[in-house]
Amino acid sequence: MKTRIFLLLSLMAVASMAQGQSIIGTWQVVEEKTCFEAQMPESETEKELLKDMGSTRNAVAKVITFKKNGTGEEGIFTTGKKKGTDKTTFTYRLTDSDLKLMDKKSGIMTQQLVVDELTATTLRFHLAGKDCETKTLTRIK
Repeated sequence: MKTRIFLLLSLMAVASMAQGQSIIGTWQVVEEKTCFEAQMPESETEKELLKDMGSTRNAVAKVITFKKNGTGEEGIFTTGKKKGTDKTTFTYRLTDSDLKLMDKKSGIMTQQLVVDELTATTLRFHLAGKDCETKTLTRIK
């Protein structure tokens, strides 16, 4: 009887861990689409040019870090440099699929986002009220 209860509790713990992923960690922006870009399909020429430019596009990365204490940091990192530039700090609150970013000093909400996808490796969200403006991030830490 004790083993059945232990097995049941173990399965419930595993199920609860598998249900929700954590936003905590360091994420790199891999795709940003504005409403204009979402409405305009790329031409074949643009696709070819983007493919050819691929090696130079990865020299700069936008990185967002969400910490356990409800704070975060966004910055731009260049290849070969340890410290990022243009760093901004913020506080955040994640409730279900609602992600609110707030100014760290004043506490005023600066962005309200809707999380479309949150897995162990991918975070995809859009601005509340603008489904067409999306950002896709990949977990790097």
